[in-house]
Amino acid sequence: MKKQPIYVYYQLENFYQNHRRYVKSRSDSQLTSPKFENQISACKPEDDATGGKPIVPCGLIAWSLFNDTYTLSRNNTPLAVNKKGIVWKSDKEHKFGNRVFPKNFQKGNLTGGATLNPDIPLSEQEDLIVWMRTAALPTFRKLYGKIETDLENGDTIHVTLKKKKLVLSTTSWLGGKNYFLGIVYLTVGGFYFFLALAFTIMYLVKPRLGDPSYLSWNRNPGGR
Repeated sequence: MKKQPIYVYYQLENFYQNHRRYVKSRSDSQLTSPKFENQISACKPEDDATGGKPIVPCGLIAWSLFNDTYTLSRNNTPLAVNKKGIVWKSDKEHKFGNRVFPKNFQKGNLTGGATLNPDIPLSEQEDLIVWMRTAALPTFRKLYGKIETDLENGDTIHVTLKKKKLVLSTTSWLGGKNYFLGIVYLTVGGFYFFLALAFTIMYLVKPRLGDPSYLSWNRNPGGR
């Protein structure tokens, strides 16, 4: 049996969210307060819509918001996916304002990704908040939602999706499954462990400080 919650991730490959121009194409101040909605200088080319009105949220990151959808069922019965509570608390409370609403979003000549409900503040648009935390590598997973029902061994899960990858995962006290971070942590930790061991052996074999009686001020107590 798989105990709930079971996390549903979407996975993208060869999508470079870490590209310099892409990462910088956003306005963090605009996301936090309506009084900063005109601070769009860093958002080009998705800074304003027709007529010069600012786009909220502006920038390429928001413009390319992930837009695929999934429908899940278990043993031919619809399986609900809760899309609330999937963001970092710090992001929701401090980086996305509860008085900032989408304006002129996806109203340009070219539509990028998903649209946003103009009647819901950015702090409640959790798909957007997840997407705006950019990935460091071109292949990455982002949290899509949570299945809040236990799954039994032998259950058949049907997923209707387009061409992205979907991942179902549980967590342990160590967190989610991420081989890359685990390898990095073990490699760096192992390197510093052996470095510390080497310095300890060097100190035991050949101490840095020998007999203090050979120091000049000990050999000449009168300073001569």
